[in-house]
Amino acid sequence: MNVVLTVVLAVQMLSALAMIGLILVQHGKGADMGAAFGSGGSGSLFGASGSANFLSHTTAVLAAIFFVCTLALAYFGNAQPRTGSSVLEGAAVTAPIPGTAASAASGAAQIPGTTAPATTNAAVPAPPAHAASGAAQIPTK
Repeated sequence: MNVVLTVVLAVQMLSALAMIGLILVQHGKGADMGAAFGSGGSGSLFGASGSANFLSHTTAVLAAIFFVCTLALAYFGNAQPRTGSSVLEGAAVTAPIPGTAASAASGAAQIPGTTAPATTNAAVPAPPAHAASGAAQIPTK
């Protein structure tokens, strides 16, 4: 299965690069106006109007190949089994609220050489219910 993914990815990148090159080589719609007044469009490899038809068909085929490869990569990427149902299941770690007794005890216990402060009956100020706005956000010295 890994070899198939590598081959599909290589085909997708090659078709994308070829498409970029073909799109850059093609003339825009405004170039036809200059060719009508004799700007040398008939001296090309494919003739006066043959290059536009060939290049546009080749670009369409490469675009179809690119889209098929993209769909195949999306299918193979979703077909692989997953360990959990969500990526965020492992990130459900809760942090204590700053300024509470639990955070002070856990913070002091994590620093080597310190002990957790003794609990007292002093009231711990509650965190603000809403974020401060305006000048209240500027720290004072």
